[in-house]
Amino acid sequence: MKSIKITILGKQYPLKVEESEEESMQRIAGYVDDKFRQYKKELNKQPDTTIMTLAALSIAEELFEERKRNRELNQQEDKVLQNVNESLENFIEEIRE
Repeated sequence: MKSIKITILGKQYPLKVEESEEESMQRIAGYVDDKFRQYKKELNKQPDTTIMTLAALSIAEELFEERKRNRELNQQEDKVLQNVNESLENFIEEIRE
């Protein structure tokens, strides 16, 4: 494990991550920081806890939408593969006749 520091809204947080995950975690932290700053700019009179909560909900919504899209794509892929398999089976049957 490797110790790193990430910065979100100007505050540093120490984390322990696998070396292979360091770059990814830095990108994730940057994304979270950007989202928090965006909300802070839009809601500058709100306390940081409110801003962080709303930003976290927004990030979670993005995650859920991506998961939904991923499921839909997997379902479409399954249908396409099923059609290809059926077509191949039909083709093989025609050849055998």
